[in-house]
Amino acid sequence: MTANAALGAHLQPFAGIPTFMRQPASRELAGADVCVMGVPVDSGVSHRPGCRFGPRKIRELSLLLWGYNNVLGVAPLDHLRLVDYGDVNAPPVDLRAAHTAIEAEAAAVLEAGCTLLALGGDHSISLPLLRAHARRHGALAVVHFDAHPDCWESEFAGHPYSHGTPFRHALQEGLIDPAAYVQIGIRGSTSSANDYADARALGARIITADEAQARGVPAVLAEVQAQMGRRKVYVSMDIDSADPAYAPGTGTPEVGGFSSRELLQYVRGLRDLHLVGFDIVEVSPPYDHGDITAVLAANLAFEFLSLLALQHKQG
Repeated sequence: MTANAALGAHLQPFAGIPTFMRQPASRELAGADVCVMGVPVDSGVSHRPGCRFGPRKIRELSLLLWGYNNVLGVAPLDHLRLVDYGDVNAPPVDLRAAHTAIEAEAAAVLEAGCTLLALGGDHSISLPLLRAHARRHGALAVVHFDAHPDCWESEFAGHPYSHGTPFRHALQEGLIDPAAYVQIGIRGSTSSANDYADARALGARIITADEAQARGVPAVLAEVQAQMGRRKVYVSMDIDSADPAYAPGTGTPEVGGFSSRELLQYVRGLRDLHLVGFDIVEVSPPYDHGDITAVLAANLAFEFLSLLALQHKQG
């Protein structure tokens, strides 16, 4: 019996305990290469809550992943020891306390030498995750897929933290290298004419959904590769970068986004970067009774793992 079979990989998708890809549920990280960590926090949403249920649903739909990536030519679990770390115990009534808990858990994972794949949760969780990663790696290059810049100073007067503010804080705190920060897929109406200009003034290179469509995936990826170079790269994937036709289960959907195929192409196109961390956020299962949003998120996580496996093979 193979190791994966012993873990239950021989079972059908509808059977067994839904850890991520049926890998061990453990906080013992000795010898682990990658840690999947759920971050069930949605206290920072400004519209529709529910993404606290995202990690559980993504894990459930990960049971549809059979293990071999035919496009990238790799079976990630043949090269990576993956552990499902479970979820951060973050209080839903206090966003600052939740961020403190997230940062502490992420720091523990990184200290153990694991690469972290975080499943959100709203996009505010990227701030404590970036804090933990920057403390270990220094200022990070960031590839950020989103419909929104998330660079507001505040969405609600007197409350600086929400899912619309994490990247302003990350830039101001020096967590992100502004010379290597690109946002891809930005679109939709905004609260003012200055929203995009404010993000650019902080250092963001915004590639709108319209620009990405006009230029095509290969041209956008060529720019990303050139901008990132050999810096250490963190990837943040807001599922609302996908069009709501492909990802209806999210809190702030915007029409005119990427197809599932385009997002897969974008992620696969990051294969030559020096990748050190990932998050997938804003999957809100209550708004998608067909689970297609979580199917997409699980597959994007699989693509991230495939990239890490390729990186691991190359040494």
